[in-house]
Parts: sequence; C-alpha cells; structure tokens
Amino acid sequence: MLLNMPQYTQSQVLVIGDVMLDRYWHGGTSRISPEAPVPVVNVEQVEDRPGGAGNVALNIAALGAGAALVGIVGQDEAGEALKTRLNAANIHTDFQIVTDKPTITKLRVVSRHQQLLRMDFETPYAAADSSEFIAKAEKLVPHMGAVILSDYAKGSLHHVQALIAVANRHQVPVLVDPKGADFSRYQGATLLTPNLHEFETVVGRCDTEQALVDKGLALLDQLQLQALLITRGEHGMTLLRRGMPEMHLPARAREVYDVTGAGDTVISVLAASLAAGEALPQAVGLANLAAGIVVGKLGTATISAPELRRAVKQEQGSERGVLTEEQLLMAIEEARAAGERIVFTNGCFDIIHAGHVGYLEDTRALGDRLIVAINSDESVKRLKGPGRPINPVDRRMAVLAGLEAVDWVTYYDDDTPERLLKLIKPDVLVKGGDYTEDQVVGHEIVKAYGGSVQVLSFFENVSTTAIVKKIQAQEKE
Repeated sequence: MLLNMPQYTQSQVLVIGDVMLDRYWHGGTSRISPEAPVPVVNVEQVEDRPGGAGNVALNIAALGAGAALVGIVGQDEAGEALKTRLNAANIHTDFQIVTDKPTITKLRVVSRHQQLLRMDFETPYAAADSSEFIAKAEKLVPHMGAVILSDYAKGSLHHVQALIAVANRHQVPVLVDPKGADFSRYQGATLLTPNLHEFETVVGRCDTEQALVDKGLALLDQLQLQALLITRGEHGMTLLRRGMPEMHLPARAREVYDVTGAGDTVISVLAASLAAGEALPQAVGLANLAAGIVVGKLGTATISAPELRRAVKQEQGSERGVLTEEQLLMAIEEARAAGERIVFTNGCFDIIHAGHVGYLEDTRALGDRLIVAINSDESVKRLKGPGRPINPVDRRMAVLAGLEAVDWVTYYDDDTPERLLKLIKPDVLVKGGDYTEDQVVGHEIVKAYGGSVQVLSFFENVSTTAIVKKIQAQEKE
C-alpha cells in the first residue's frame, strides 16, 4: 500500500469519552522494606500524562491536527493537572465538572523502567454526570472532520447512541474504541476498533482467519457499521468493509516495550487521517505504522508528526525498488487489497535514455503501480546477439529502480514475459513501439482475464541500438 503523509494541520477531530490522569512516580530501588517483603522506592520524579480519552486527544494534537475534548473531571487537583497539560498541548477542553467524584487517576510506581505497582482512584460515573455531552457535541461536531468516542467503561458514554446520532446527522464519521460485551450500544457508528480479545468476547472464539472474517462481516451488518478494524497484536490488523475484500496488515513493531495506550494511537491516527481527507485503507495503514512506533515507548505515549513522517518515508522506500519474484507477488497482493491498479511493461532496457524515461512516465500514468520486468543477461544475448547487454542485469535494475515513475523492478530468464504475466495478472500490459495490440507478446493472456493492453510510442530518434552504433562508429574514427 502506498502511504503518504497527510496534511494533518487541515484536520479537526473531536474526542468524547473517559478522561483520566496517568500519574507516574519514578525512583530507584536498592533494598527491601523491613516492614514487608516489598521493594522500597525512593521517589525522585513525578510525571503526569493525560490518559484515556485525554491521551487520544494528545495523540491527535501531536500530529499537528486540531483536537477538542469533551469529558468528565472532578473538582480536584488531578482535574486541574489534567486540564493544564491538555491546554498546554493546544487541545480545546470542554469538561463537565462533578463535585462528588474524583478525576479518574491511575498512579504507577516505576523503577528502572519497570512498573512495580499501580493504584487506581476512581468512582464510576452516572448518566447525570455526562448530561451536558449532547449539547456540547451539537456545538462542536459541525466544525469537525471526525469524531472519536473513547470508551474505557468508566461511565462517560451513557448517551453514546445520542452522540452517534449527532455525528451522523452532520455527516461526520464517528469512530468508536469500544469496551464491554455489548457492542449493540454502538449501532450506526462509522467504524469500531476492537482488539481481538474484545472482538471475540462479543462474537465468540475465531480459530481461523475465515471465521474472523465471517463473524466480523456479520457484526457489520448487525450493527449497521461501515467498517470494522480488529487490532490483533503481533498479528497486525484486519480491516473489514461491506462489499470489499478483507485487508490484513502485518504488525510493524520491531520491539514491543509497552503496549499502554497503543489503541489510543491507532484510533487517533485513523481519525486524524480521515479528517485530513485520506481514504480508509491509507488511514489504516498509517495507524498501523504509528502503532508499531508507539509500543516501543514506555507508558502512555504519543507519536509526533516528524516521527510518523520518517516512518512513512522509510515505508515508501521499502515498497519500491528491485524485488525477487516472490517479493513482487507479495507486494502485488497487498497493493490489490488496497484497490491499486497494476501496470506492467518489459524489455531489455540496456542503456537507459530519454526515450525510456518518457515512455515509463507515460506508462506509470495508466495506473497506481508500475512493474518493469527486464530480460536477464542471457536472455538479452539471445535476443540482441554477442556484445549485448552493455550493462549487466543488476546495474540495469538499479537504474530503473531509481526512476520516480517505477515502483518495482524484477527480471526473467525467458525470452518472453509470458510466464510472469500468468503469475502477476497485471491490470494493464504496456508495450512501446509500432505494434498493434494483437502483436504485443502476452496480449492474449492479459485479455483472457479481463485486463487491457496499451501500445505507447517511444520518443523519436532515441534507441539503445542507435546509441551503441554511434559509439562504435566514433571508436572506428
């Protein structure tokens, strides 16, 4: 899948849900308490971070997108600390304050990057505690590109159906990070992002990939959702949509350090990307990439725009270049899952010249991905005679891979690309020169499965053979 960095500064996202404060006490341990068999932590640093829906909003702001947050806080020090940190990140907070309950706080004691203890300070909220949410949503939703309902089962989303109705009425996509065993309360949402455990809690155990897909599609119909994104830890993510093939994305994390808040990152990047105008498959790809970065950080973390931009650039590099036949088939499968159109051309490409460059640019314009398959050295020798190729296959592929128009380069030992065409089944087969469609090698293969064949003109007065002859003539003078 081809990923690009969205214009997040142009997007606005509203987050509604369970707000909490993640508080960390950091310190060293060097002895066991004489009072009980527990380590003694000498607290040296206190750190406060927005958690829950607050972390979702913080992730959105870190990308450079506009974020607004609706939630519940107590009239206490923790609530003030939470508002201070969120406002410092340019997040618009519109909290309903309750006087009889504390701000939800999770206190973690950490030593040498390991959590030793967690203490929770919370009292579940009642429906009256979020009585102002619908009015707040009515005011904010019309100015948003996406809405996130961040449910941590703390009671802030008693009015979830009314909030979904507000978003739907204004035709703003509403994404839900669900909790609990009853997903019917989220009926009519645009997209749900359960993890595998949450998903199986609702639909039952999925022992096979097909079972997961079948039960997911059934849930889509039951809840009248547009899409379902199941996050699956080390197995990546699965996106299900009505009338579309399932889309599986592999996990991107190289080293998992702490999964705290990874789900927040996924739904944040997903919503911000949709609000910035990205299509859903690309938004999911970006969210998957971001999740792989954030699980390598300690605690409830965010991913910044520069971090994601670097990852996108690395991803672009990994998706282009010289591929083996096996790698190429895998890349094509992923591209097709994203709805991309595959274009194929072939040739010797011995000395790359202006004619080739112009031809490949025109060829690339016929689709989303361009494959250039070139003849091996032995194949060129059989076709062109002794003394050819001038450049060996690895150098020819390296030059082609460096052209902006070319996505993937591979080679074949046969004299024709027919075997490759049967494997790849490109949407468009392109050849340059003075041919008719029926004269293009492999045309019958491509047309048999519904593909198309295009013949493009090379630039005039430019050819490898002419260049070689000119050099040879000059050497004789």
